[in-house]
Amino acid sequence: MQIDPNDLTQVTKRLRRAQGQIGGILKMIEEGRECRDIVTQMAAVSKALDRAGFAMISTGLKQCMVEESADSGEFEAMEKLFLSLA
Repeated sequence: MQIDPNDLTQVTKRLRRAQGQIGGILKMIEEGRECRDIVTQMAAVSKALDRAGFAMISTGLKQCMVEESADSGEFEAMEKLFLSLA
């Protein structure tokens, strides 16, 4: 299933934010920052990636429900992807 890129603007924003956070983590490591601070930022990135994934799947599921041509196989595939993030 193809999802319209215009429907994924929030996903793109989340991923760009996560990308910036990863750059910040690398800088923290290079600067020798505290382990606790680094792990806290890593947890934040992980959560941001999870949310981006859930938003992507949610958009796909909505599209499956709206499109008359979407068969149950596509819906089941999206559901499986959703559950893989859990």
